[in-house]
Amino acid sequence: MKITPGEIKTGLLHGYLLSVVAPRPICFASTIDEDGNPNLSPFSFFNVFGSKPPILIFSPARRVRDNTTKHTLQNAERTKEVVINVVNYNIVQQMNLASCEYGEGVNEFVKSGLTPIESDMVKPFRVKESPAQLECRVKEVIHTGEEGGAGNLIICEVLCMHINDDVLDDDGKVDPHKIDLVARMGGNYYCRASGNSVFQVDKPNTELGIGVDQLPDIIKNSNILTGNDLGILGNCNRIPDITDISDDRLKVILKNNNGNDAAILKEKHLYAKELIALRNIDKAWQILLS
Repeated sequence: MKITPGEIKTGLLHGYLLSVVAPRPICFASTIDEDGNPNLSPFSFFNVFGSKPPILIFSPARRVRDNTTKHTLQNAERTKEVVINVVNYNIVQQMNLASCEYGEGVNEFVKSGLTPIESDMVKPFRVKESPAQLECRVKEVIHTGEEGGAGNLIICEVLCMHINDDVLDDDGKVDPHKIDLVARMGGNYYCRASGNSVFQVDKPNTELGIGVDQLPDIIKNSNILTGNDLGILGNCNRIPDITDISDDRLKVILKNNNGNDAAILKEKHLYAKELIALRNIDKAWQILLS
């Protein structure tokens, strides 16, 4: 499929964009109008864009169907303050309810059953049930267009951040399984960022990885090892020197496939793949190079 913006309807393009640029963190934005009336609404055009100063940006896009703007945008432009609350699994349904387009002056805190609590440095309320709340000053609003579907980038500077102690680990860092965040996908789909969906990827080697291009051909062209496996091996800063190897499973592989080089190679690569998954990279290299 090939899609050129402008050649399909905006609503259809919007759907494809949200389905492939995903999952997206959710900004549960709390604002107030000039009369002090609270507003609470979620947005998935959102992320963090710096730490000094700490900058968050979210975008209440113009409605595709009628090209109108949202109360959150109007409030942010007028009052220059917002609280960005993160959304975890425990409040995802209440967050979804708050996304209903209630009329001006309707309090989404009341409608969703969430608890407003006073902020320390801005006027909008925080969401008590949210595991992390960020009080922000609006630095700038950038309008990307005037037609339905256009974005309005609300650039916010974090003034104060609140994190529930219950989501911290013993070292005082946020535990991804405890905070249990959710993210937006396309259509009605969401992603729960905890449990088996959370995994670790070691940062690139500071001494520079050798690269997949430098792997021996017999490894690089393996029918067993995946691109991820090769990426891990390529992130090593050198190909290790292998001398004598004492490994019971390797001995069994050699004994059971005596003389069958293709079968031995296959079994060695399957074994190495298991070791890579266990992050036993040194042993994997030993098996691959034996």
